[in-house]
Amino acid sequence: MDSSTAKKTFALIKQKEFSLFILTRFTVIFSLFLQTTVVSYLLYSLTKDPLSLGLVGLSELIPAIGFAFFAGYFVDKHDKRTVYLTCIFLYMINAVLILSITSTFFIHQHSVHVIALCIYAAMFFSGCIRAFLAPSSFSLLPLLIKREETSLAVTWSSTSWLLGSVLGPLFGGLLMASIGVSYTLMIAGFVLLISLFCIIQISPKPIITIEEIGFVQGLAQGFRFVFRSEIILAVLALDLFAVLFGGAEALLPVYAKEILHVGPVGYGWLRSAHGIGAICLMLILAYLPLKNNIGYKLLACIVGFGTCIILFGISKYIYFSFAMLFMAGLFDGVSVVIRHSILQLKTPEELKGRVSSINMMFISSSNELGAFESGFTARFMGTIPAVVFGGAMTILIVGFTYFAAPNLKKLKLE
Repeated sequence: MDSSTAKKTFALIKQKEFSLFILTRFTVIFSLFLQTTVVSYLLYSLTKDPLSLGLVGLSELIPAIGFAFFAGYFVDKHDKRTVYLTCIFLYMINAVLILSITSTFFIHQHSVHVIALCIYAAMFFSGCIRAFLAPSSFSLLPLLIKREETSLAVTWSSTSWLLGSVLGPLFGGLLMASIGVSYTLMIAGFVLLISLFCIIQISPKPIITIEEIGFVQGLAQGFRFVFRSEIILAVLALDLFAVLFGGAEALLPVYAKEILHVGPVGYGWLRSAHGIGAICLMLILAYLPLKNNIGYKLLACIVGFGTCIILFGISKYIYFSFAMLFMAGLFDGVSVVIRHSILQLKTPEELKGRVSSINMMFISSSNELGAFESGFTARFMGTIPAVVFGGAMTILIVGFTYFAAPNLKKLKLE
């Protein structure tokens, strides 16, 4: 990292509200990933059915997509910080609900079927909240910085998300093994309390005035912007299908318990491997930033991602499996940086909420749809064939995109 970049980084981090935003983002993601890690492992331990893991993702997917149409429009018309704060408060309520459902008392009093339905309901509520969290976070970031700081701020924002996605599962596995499910979920709730304290210290921001054109036309405006931009549409679609078919992480409880035989601690490390790789990618980009042949690098990295998923699928050794998930995280980190940078730089301020919601529908929700796809195919094809199939389909999607979106090969981060 040259001295100029170092000075810009230091100046950005010194800004109080931006630092609070980064800390808020980290603590929220840490808590949610810790929570999901524990719930998924417990649910599979009770049901012994990989499809149940897919249904957890589907339970979040349905409201995340259903409310996304309204959420982006709502965020564009309201104070982003207040919406973000409200989402965190609702997550805290949901954390209490999940803690109650997974308690020893509740499990002993109810059948596995009832417990599973209650967990799906809690994840449905989480999906409703996330529909508003994503656009409010995306839209709040540019209001805290100068436009010329966007690229650097996106890198820090992505890194905080990735760090939370790494440490959440890792601590989830370690804490489950040492203090049990209930105490681990209590810690997740306490971390959400810290995030609430951080976001409260950020002052409300002015609302960018937008023409009142109605809810339906407002949504249509956001979709028109995305679908008229070949670059944005191609990047979103590429990530959507890569995540959809490469959703092997949803089946990690099966691998941990039945294939690799590593228990909750090993499960936590496997869940963290992808994020560790992505964080290492961020550090690499600090010294070797993406400048030339961005489109080709993006396509090559997604091919690498699909290949790693295939190799993970057939692995029977914990260290090799961890290495493949780590490498998949490295490759996936490239698309994360490119996608977030393009969306922030190319989207007008008055459309950021709606475009972020569309982005969430393409990407964030594809995580849950990918989890369902993995659980469904594992139920009927077997776990290993399902993961190999997903990795192969990811590579095929890259080949299709190469020819379908020729301008993607000319992509520049400017």
